[in-house]
Amino acid sequence: MELTVYTASWCRDCREAKRFLDTHNIAYNEIDIERTPGAADLVLANVGKRAIPQFVIDGRWVQPYKPGLGFLYDEMEELFGITNS
Repeated sequence: MELTVYTASWCRDCREAKRFLDTHNIAYNEIDIERTPGAADLVLANVGKRAIPQFVIDGRWVQPYKPGLGFLYDEMEELFGITNS
């Protein structure tokens, strides 16, 4: 699985998404939309808005949070096949 995470240093939801990935030892490439030319435009082109964090999993764009609800732990655990014993 190839995972890219679009983030920004000021984004609280991005930090939460990376903490989730790190906790579960899920490898990812991080792209900061403010430091990488064209990255914010790429998010906009694929998602329709400048919303971060965004996961790109094997080419598929996934938004791991919902405004007002925060990070979608249950959905992301299911997506990544994480089981809590």
